[in-house]
Amino acid sequence: MPQETAASPGVRLVREGVEVAGEVVPLLAGSVHYWRLDPADWRRALASVRELGLRLVDTYVPWVAHETAPGEHDFGASDPRLDVARFLGIAHELGLRAIVRPGPHINGELTGFGVPERILWDERCQARSAGGRPVILPAPPLTFPVPSYASEAFLTEVDTWLASAGARLAPLCAPAGPIVLVQVDNEGSMYFRDGVYDQDYHPDAIARFRRFLQEKYGLVERLREAHGDPALTFAAAEPPRRLAATHADELAPHLDWAEFQEELLALSFARMRRVLERAGLAAIPTSHNFPVSETATPLDPARVGQVVDLVGLDYYHGASTPQRREIARRTTELALRSDAREQPAFACELGAGYPPFFPPLDERDNAFAVMAALAYGLRGFNLYMAVERDRWIGAPIDVHGRRRPSSDDWARLVAALERTEFARLRRRLPVRVVVPRSLRRLVRVCHAFGPVSAAFFQIIGGGAVESCFEDDFGLGGPVVIEAERFLRRLERALERARVPFGLAGGDLLEDSLTSASWTILLSTGALEDELRDRIEIALAGGVPVTLGPFAPSRDAGLRPRSEWRPPVPARAGPPALLPLDDAAIDDAVAVAVEHLGLGAHVASPAALHVTVHHDDAGRDRVLFVVNPSAADLAATVRVGHAPRATDALDGSAFPAIGGAIHLVVPARSVRMLELSPC
Repeated sequence: MPQETAASPGVRLVREGVEVAGEVVPLLAGSVHYWRLDPADWRRALASVRELGLRLVDTYVPWVAHETAPGEHDFGASDPRLDVARFLGIAHELGLRAIVRPGPHINGELTGFGVPERILWDERCQARSAGGRPVILPAPPLTFPVPSYASEAFLTEVDTWLASAGARLAPLCAPAGPIVLVQVDNEGSMYFRDGVYDQDYHPDAIARFRRFLQEKYGLVERLREAHGDPALTFAAAEPPRRLAATHADELAPHLDWAEFQEELLALSFARMRRVLERAGLAAIPTSHNFPVSETATPLDPARVGQVVDLVGLDYYHGASTPQRREIARRTTELALRSDAREQPAFACELGAGYPPFFPPLDERDNAFAVMAALAYGLRGFNLYMAVERDRWIGAPIDVHGRRRPSSDDWARLVAALERTEFARLRRRLPVRVVVPRSLRRLVRVCHAFGPVSAAFFQIIGGGAVESCFEDDFGLGGPVVIEAERFLRRLERALERARVPFGLAGGDLLEDSLTSASWTILLSTGALEDELRDRIEIALAGGVPVTLGPFAPSRDAGLRPRSEWRPPVPARAGPPALLPLDDAAIDDAVAVAVEHLGLGAHVASPAALHVTVHHDDAGRDRVLFVVNPSAADLAATVRVGHAPRATDALDGSAFPAIGGAIHLVVPARSVRMLELSPC
């Protein structure tokens, strides 16, 4: 777990946002890039951000902009655009707190993602492909070689930059100054070259991989057994360079390599955090943002959450049915993890506009993404970008700080969130679908499209079904693909039954078993030993738990284990093992609804999705109606005992007739309704 930072008496994360000297500030922020604006426009731009009702300004502190020579940095002495202290001082005068993001990777649509060119072209710093060549990212407007998260030469340069930036930022820390959150690195998915065999074969990475194996296995005999090589030693172990396995018994080296990449990122972030702490930022909580389709990358939220205080997500989604599903999956998992840690579910970047070399995201797309994310449990967000700048289109505030018409919609939303105290609300999720880390790791290993990232398929609404090899590895079928099909069928069955549910990582299994009415654990037949053991204990104790679509007969490394014999359930309810079969899945959901009291919502037509959020007293306060379809829908939604509902954004009132309200939900939109008390 993160250390003293999260418990600092001056600044600490709480469920509603960040607490500063006793005042709770909701995490409602807007991004402004000071170095890209005329300093004469800073005050007006920041004042417009505050007029939207936002509480924080978010800004990168880009290494490439501030470096004047190796190890030397200008923070405004020569170029007034680089005076980050003055910029943040103006923000503080206007009542804004601040999130700072000094990288080293910042993306920001900058060439080289904010890393100085001299570093990018230093061979000692470059990530290496399986063939030993530099790993190239074809990112507009200029392709560049990406740095290695293992390279000691690169990390030493990073240490120098973060120490310098940290020293400049430290005097601006809350409670006396504006800074309340510091982001460590950015979208750390290995610069989006995140395929298992894309990188990193840098000599320093291979040396770290060997240390990782020694720490994991301890004894060389265990390594040899797992990797199927009686002559293997820790000192001579080589990472796999392509998926050459033809049988499950041969997959352990590949899974170890994928797991090592997760560990490498967490270790690198931990080092960066320590440098920032030594520079004077130890009393400020830290964060890291996961990019869109993060589950297809080597970013493990459990590992990263041990080295930073807050793990958040980026949201850049269109308005469509596949994107609604992806938003629901991502956000419910984020919300469950955040609730377990008593922290806000935060969107570190939530698209307000788009870069010119991305597919266009118009205002309807942006509105759908934020409203759908709030519907599924998001509690705070950072508008990226709040203020226009180069290489960006469609921000609500222009480069001179003048508000555009679209800013009014954001202001109404922020006002509604404040009025309803939305950051304090919760959403009941009686059903949890737990996805083990070992399954996500196996999906990465089985990705079939080489340098085309698996994340791409999630961005367009796909997954393992569309992107993985269909080889069965001697397991009797393509288990990764079938596990994804099982998940999709289960989601459809729960949605047809109007049962609220959410995805959870394997690290949240214990929380699910104690908090949910029904836990379903996704299994390819391979499962971490600790998860299998805990499931067996839960079943023996009468806890409603289901595995599907395969019984666990192998461990997380695909090594055979004893046959799984589920205990006889202690009470009536859903089955312990659920196959990949639509009828069986529908029957299991019906049984769960009947025996477990899952609290289904009543709404029609079927194309609509409804979520309800309640306060600490258990009173339903806010209801969302989500219409991802291409047609306007006339909806009927049961609202319990509330006499009426009011649209939180436009003020339209809907009286309850017979406990239900009737309203029209436009195509590809979400309505947020305040429920009046009885």
